[in-house]
Amino acid sequence: MRFAPLVSAISGRGAGAWAVHSEAMRQRAAGRDITFLSVGDPDQRAPQCVIEATVAALRDGETGYSGIIGLPQVRAAIAARIARRTGQACAAENIAVLPGAQAALFAAPQCLAGPGDEVITPEPMYATYEAVGRSTGARIVNVALRPESGFRIDVAEVERAVTPSTRMVWINSPHNPTGVVMTHAEMAAIARICARQDLWLLSDEVYEDIAYTSPHVSAWSLAEATGRVVVASSLSKSHAMPGFRMGWLAGPPELTAHLHNLILAMFYGSPRFVQLGALPALTAELPEVASLRQDYARRAALVHAILATAPNCRSNPPQGGMFALLDVRGTGLSAEAFARLLLERKAIAVVPCDGFGPSGYGQLRISLTLSDASLAAAAHRIVDLAREVSQAPVEA
Repeated sequence: MRFAPLVSAISGRGAGAWAVHSEAMRQRAAGRDITFLSVGDPDQRAPQCVIEATVAALRDGETGYSGIIGLPQVRAAIAARIARRTGQACAAENIAVLPGAQAALFAAPQCLAGPGDEVITPEPMYATYEAVGRSTGARIVNVALRPESGFRIDVAEVERAVTPSTRMVWINSPHNPTGVVMTHAEMAAIARICARQDLWLLSDEVYEDIAYTSPHVSAWSLAEATGRVVVASSLSKSHAMPGFRMGWLAGPPELTAHLHNLILAMFYGSPRFVQLGALPALTAELPEVASLRQDYARRAALVHAILATAPNCRSNPPQGGMFALLDVRGTGLSAEAFARLLLERKAIAVVPCDGFGPSGYGQLRISLTLSDASLAAAAHRIVDLAREVSQAPVEA
């Protein structure tokens, strides 16, 4: 049987990044006790007011179709939230609701890029970016975020990557997997490049509420980006609501019209009860979000302090998000080999970043989504493995 070209486009190194996680899932199903530090699935509970509003919506019979691009009051609430946070105008006509930020990040490039186009994005990049880009027929052009420079973006390198075929620059802050938070100067410089070169700026801001060493800067806040910026975000990480699949895109009204047609053909809208349940989280700055951010800041410091003692490894302290990186190249093992050995010997699942781009080679992405005690115990076991490998090297 033949399959469509799309199936090849959405496979590749990004899809392979989950191989160790998948094996760990198989072992857990077989009865082995595995510590999962592989997926960014928050361990905190969703805010009680959101749960109560969702249950109330279900009890009120809000189980029918919603508007294709979202309920009007929900789109207005998201727009007001963006305007409140960025100081820039945003209206309901700028907003499309989608089932999660990943759906938003798939939908936007379908409307912004196509065959023959180039999309510039820093790497290491989240594992799905490559597949999304390829699904449009566009080519992903990477700009390295190098470990030796703290994974900070080189704006001049971004500009050098622009060609007549470039259609879009795709950024992510706080960054997954590196945990770097872009500064206002970096973000504004990227926006100016897009303005000069007539490019779209797609900004993945799903971790916007989990920046803990410096403030998050939204691309929507930049005057330089007016009319060409598209922002994707959600409540999945910030409000511990990944299962709700409540995400959105903010962009020019013309894009929203195209998204309407795409969503019509794919999802036929997002669930009414989910959108109505999310309203309390969209209309107020909930204390649970600040508490969650404090959790990740504390956990990041804890895990970094322990991993910093791992022989022949380098721990990279994150500035935001819910992951820490550990560079294991000094052990002589690849990230995947180390991750597989970690699963075999220590029953810990992490994600090797080889599938996130060349600058991710040798890096392990370690999720901070367990309690402090569980994270500390797991981090010590990772250090133990690094020590074992250093004392008795194994073949990579």
